[in-house]
Amino acid sequence: MSANAPVIEASGLDLVFRTADGPVHALRDVNLSIGRGEFVSFIGPSGCGKTTFLRCVAALETPTGGRLAVNGMSPDAARRARAYGYVFQAAALMPWRTIAGNIRLPLRIMGYPKAEREERVARVLRMVELGGFEKKYPWQLSGGMQQRASIARALAFDADLLLMDEPFGALDEIVRDRLNEELLALWARTGKTICFVTHSIPEAVYLSTRIVVMSPRPGRVTDVIESPLPRERPLHIRESADFLSIAARVRDGLRAGIGAEV
Repeated sequence: MSANAPVIEASGLDLVFRTADGPVHALRDVNLSIGRGEFVSFIGPSGCGKTTFLRCVAALETPTGGRLAVNGMSPDAARRARAYGYVFQAAALMPWRTIAGNIRLPLRIMGYPKAEREERVARVLRMVELGGFEKKYPWQLSGGMQQRASIARALAFDADLLLMDEPFGALDEIVRDRLNEELLALWARTGKTICFVTHSIPEAVYLSTRIVVMSPRPGRVTDVIESPLPRERPLHIRESADFLSIAARVRDGLRAGIGAEV
């Protein structure tokens, strides 16, 4: 794959779910290209297809029309090639396994040698500032620390693409701000491509190089906003004129999308 080739490329993407009550059009004519090293947030009202798009990328859903490529491959081929890590809304850690055990399990399933598993576990725990907590159980950690462990698990096999489905939505604002800062620092260190689903306008603007605004179902991309903010972003940048201008454009796009469906 060329270094300049898109990590994700969707063209005319459609997804229709067949239900007992009739077809549900989840995505319609989604066209989007995401380059290597970008941090792209998806924002829109509940049910607009943000998570569905990520699930298509991860081969957890199968589009019914259009084309979707991940690293130049089909999503299913990308899954087999371990091209991405996925962080869900809930940490989804096994309570009977230690934090290290949770991170180690997928590596063991993938067949990594024991020594390499241990090295990777130690490295990603340091990366998310959980060094020293490897023997703790999930129930012994705060919600924010559990989410950090979930991110570590997704990073453990060093995929270039990280898919994050509203991972901080259930956390309080103080913890969420801290994890936003940590995620930006991790992105800067690793250079990974990140696709991030959120319902929070400030979070989307603070984190992203681009913001994808989606309409109510059927989910369509109604705006793609390039961020002029520098890559290094202290929290107080949220008070700047550029930040407020981007947030206003996102808010206007969301209102316009909802109004178009009324």
